[in-house]
Amino acid sequence: MMIIGSAQAVNILISLARMKALAILLGPIGIGLMSIYNSLQSSVQQAAGLGIASSGVREIASSRGQEVMLGRVRQVLFLAHLVQGALAMIAVWILRERLAIWLFGDAARALEVGLVGVAILFALLGSAQTALLQGMRRVGDLGRVTVLGSFAGTVAGLIAVWAMGESGLIWFILVQPIATVLIALRYTRRLPSPEVAALSFRKTLKVWAPMAKLGSSFMLGGLASAATLLLVRGRIAQELGLDAAGQFAAAWGITMTYVGFLLTAMGADYYPRLTEVIKDRAAAVRMMNDQAQLGLAIGGPVLILLIGLAPWAITLLYSAEFRPAVTLLQWQSVGNIFKLASWALSFSIIAAARAKTFLATELSFNFVFLTMIFALLPRFGLEIAAHAFVAGYVVYLAIVYVVARRVLDFRWQSLSLALLILHASLGAGVLALAIVEPFVAAIASLFLAAVTALFGLRVVLIKIGPEGSLAVRLARFYAAIGWTIPHPIRPATSAVQTKDLVP
Repeated sequence: MMIIGSAQAVNILISLARMKALAILLGPIGIGLMSIYNSLQSSVQQAAGLGIASSGVREIASSRGQEVMLGRVRQVLFLAHLVQGALAMIAVWILRERLAIWLFGDAARALEVGLVGVAILFALLGSAQTALLQGMRRVGDLGRVTVLGSFAGTVAGLIAVWAMGESGLIWFILVQPIATVLIALRYTRRLPSPEVAALSFRKTLKVWAPMAKLGSSFMLGGLASAATLLLVRGRIAQELGLDAAGQFAAAWGITMTYVGFLLTAMGADYYPRLTEVIKDRAAAVRMMNDQAQLGLAIGGPVLILLIGLAPWAITLLYSAEFRPAVTLLQWQSVGNIFKLASWALSFSIIAAARAKTFLATELSFNFVFLTMIFALLPRFGLEIAAHAFVAGYVVYLAIVYVVARRVLDFRWQSLSLALLILHASLGAGVLALAIVEPFVAAIASLFLAAVTALFGLRVVLIKIGPEGSLAVRLARFYAAIGWTIPHPIRPATSAVQTKDLVP
């Protein structure tokens, strides 16, 4: 988690620099246009990928040590993404004018829409490579690929926008997946390559079919999220204009950048590990609680801080033109507290290969979010998107918990519930204060974030143990204030978890 977390931290800095530069160069309209291109790419990529990247990680993780099967999965993983990506690219190019009219109301941007199809092909090829690295648990290489690909795409994209203006935005979409493929090849070629004979069409289909069957439900869940975001952005652009779409994209970009950083950092190793123990219900439940606790302990304080400091964060990261995004950012930060809690549980459904169940749970958030926006946007304006986000994740957490309880007999540990209730109540309180007294809310968020971070850091140290010079110094600090760090909790001693953590 620390390795991928470090890589994602660098990614955040790159992303923030990219968004700041775009905000200065093109303003809200440029941010809105970029977000629509990204949503189109994400939606088609999800559909064309058939979820094989997700199911592929699971197959690779479960095939480790079985060289013949591992070699077959690797071959099929790459071939499937190549063929499916090529078909998606052709489809987008053929439909470019219709898609442009649907998204923007005219065909003026048909060429850029068509070029998004090229980006989809390379993005899928990159997904095949990163899925292999994740399944093999080469987290260091995975982090390097992520950072270098993002950096290359940002530099090339900014140069294009500076030279070409708004028409240069498409280079942001094109360069990053191409760079990711080229960089990832450098690392995947270093992996031991099992000597497996070239597969016939029948054998390829035999390996591909179960991966596609499992992955298709994951794909539909991911596609529902990507398509929902595309529909919402299109609806906002048509109802309120590209400027409003840019405000929505600004708030969404900040919250998703941070939360995405945290979840990617944890998920890179958590998903393969959970897959390996998923048949041991007790071990799986312990791991799920551990991940939920880590997510809330690390992410909760930052989300509380973000609620209080949203006005300054928006101005700093974008510009004063984006002030309407402040309310969106504050409400989305509250919703992300529930997202952090639900995330560890949702992975158990994937690890247990409950494809249809996973799809149903994923659709719950999208249904609530999309329904509220389409029904209430004309009456309440852009702010309804923020309320819908919170409502969607409250419903999603409740549903995922019920499913995890039925599938694995999951139970919240008392520490997990305490962290969830603590951060949700503090987040809601700071939000209410920010509505009436923004400056007081900012001061309060600084204090509350510091206190919860102190408690959260102790949770992390207990989980990982005071290993390394920094961790040792932190353990000494806690000992000095009379809050000694016990030895790391192992499965056999997880029962003492809550007692050790409560002051």
